[in-house]
Amino acid sequence: MKVLCICLLALVFGTPARARGAPLDASLATKNNPMTIVLDERSAPRGFAYAHMTIPVRPGPFTVAYPEWIPGEHGPTGPLNDLAQLTISAGGQTIPWLRDQVDLYAFHINVPSGVTTVAIDFTVLLNHPNNFVDGQLATRNIMVGNWNRYILYQPNINNQTYYARASLILPPGWDYASALPVAARSGNRIDFKTVTLETLVDSVTDSGRYYRHITSWTGQGTHSYIDIFADHPEDLQLTAGELAAYKRMTPEAMALYGGRHWNVYHSELTLSDLIPPQGIEHHQSSDDRFDDTFMTNHAEQLEAGDLLPHELSHSWNGKYRRPFDLQQPNFNRPYPEHTELLWEYEGMNQYMGDLIAFRSGIKGKASDYPEYLAYIYSQMAFESGRTTTPIIDLTTGAPYFYLASGDYGSLRRNAGDFYTEGELMWLDADTIIRQLTHGKKSIDDYAKVFAGGTSAPRVVTYTRADLERYLGEVAPYDWHGFFQKYVYSVSPLPPTDEIARGGYRLVFTAKPNRYEANAETLNKFINSWYDAGVTLKPDGTITDVRESSSSWNAGLGPGMKIVAINDREFTPDAWAAAMKATSARFNPIVLLVNHAGYYQNVTLNYRGGARHPHLVRMPGSTDMFADIIRPHAK
Repeated sequence: MKVLCICLLALVFGTPARARGAPLDASLATKNNPMTIVLDERSAPRGFAYAHMTIPVRPGPFTVAYPEWIPGEHGPTGPLNDLAQLTISAGGQTIPWLRDQVDLYAFHINVPSGVTTVAIDFTVLLNHPNNFVDGQLATRNIMVGNWNRYILYQPNINNQTYYARASLILPPGWDYASALPVAARSGNRIDFKTVTLETLVDSVTDSGRYYRHITSWTGQGTHSYIDIFADHPEDLQLTAGELAAYKRMTPEAMALYGGRHWNVYHSELTLSDLIPPQGIEHHQSSDDRFDDTFMTNHAEQLEAGDLLPHELSHSWNGKYRRPFDLQQPNFNRPYPEHTELLWEYEGMNQYMGDLIAFRSGIKGKASDYPEYLAYIYSQMAFESGRTTTPIIDLTTGAPYFYLASGDYGSLRRNAGDFYTEGELMWLDADTIIRQLTHGKKSIDDYAKVFAGGTSAPRVVTYTRADLERYLGEVAPYDWHGFFQKYVYSVSPLPPTDEIARGGYRLVFTAKPNRYEANAETLNKFINSWYDAGVTLKPDGTITDVRESSSSWNAGLGPGMKIVAINDREFTPDAWAAAMKATSARFNPIVLLVNHAGYYQNVTLNYRGGARHPHLVRMPGSTDMFADIIRPHAK
């Protein structure tokens, strides 16, 4: 991982071609003379596609750039290694190109006199399963379509005034989904209308052989859709109850925010065991990916049913309202995105996405919500790295924390923490508002101040001071100090007061938490994090150890494999029985451990039984969570 970080640092902080803040160049690709892209997907089932472009240029030295900083991915994630067989020509004559020695995303050419347009052709490689950001993007029956992968463009321009006209050629029998406006369709070719470069890159265009287009909401002269593309036709089926829940998603989002900032909305979902799970927001669409049984397996909806609601919510929070320094004029140097305000962008959106998911009935019943809160609260409360690393470091360093992997993740922390802990922080803010206003106002009122109203897609930026002012308009409070405590300072515990304010208290019992147990079953692991302080694979291999726990003190570590427990062969049931036995008497547990081929006996001094988190009602208190999670759409 150290090598990867060094490479990324070189990409981000290498000497820029121009000083930051230098004037932008005039866009040569105008509305009347746009650059053009024809994406030929007919070879997508084989793992590649062809991009054919024309780009307006000027004679003399000229540079074209491949997008580096990708909105919604929060990092320099443009898959440069997937651009292959690049050729540039004019009038049938090849023009040599040279990659910049520092800015590897820039390609220099010398345009002949009298030439105003060059043709660019390259092959787009679609599949690299070990890549964290994208992974495999095409199968025999599906292709995930992100336009930033298929273009080069004139750098140092404002992408809101640089225009593009795209076309798509599909494999026979395939269909597509996109928020891009269509100019014409003839057979397998779709010609889209001219749009800005910003709109093009912001418009995921998925396609596939087995598909289903569901109109999820109609009103105000427009529609929202759920567009599903699957590797197998049977995976397109939804139960009547699940379909009804997803059709409540858009009305609940609009009730939460008050209005909309899209002309049409497409939740584009691919279902495949070959394409890794992902969710990336766009203004009028979302790029959602999960395994092939996601829509037919209720257990998967319990775990990740907030996927589509989360990305839909981003249309308001992240695309319409955006941190001032996350919005940049284009996708390349010297304009990198600054990610420190992701504690609002992603943290608040994690809360909003779950609100929409529960209010719609996608992620569980209203009565399940306290159990879910106990599950996510405990994840953050029992993370050792929180004693040294504040949330602001995770958001500022998000481009690297998104890529973080390896042993002892609980010590390092990662990008997922500012989502989960952000959800707890905004729930805390919600309960504070409700308490201060005696139930007359809530986070819903803040959402309407922050992102309410109706408009076509556009970007309105904000600062931390803006957020604090908006909250103060809803309920006067020391919001600056609130964020200083939970975001900008080391916080030994995640926001906690919301539990008691909501009318509950946290307890640990031997009874499994429903959401925790569901995650264990789906992801095939054993969670002994809150008792022995360890997580394991079903075969006994240790995946993480909690600092200062009995497992930590016994010297256990990731990669070690527990072969036997008290002279009994390791199985998940044997482990559960050993944990249960510690509640009645204290007898040290003797483990036989295989560590890289060497065997040793390890004594685990743990007592207290199996421990799983739950929220229980406090007698005589008001159940604030019941009101928070009730449906709000009429």
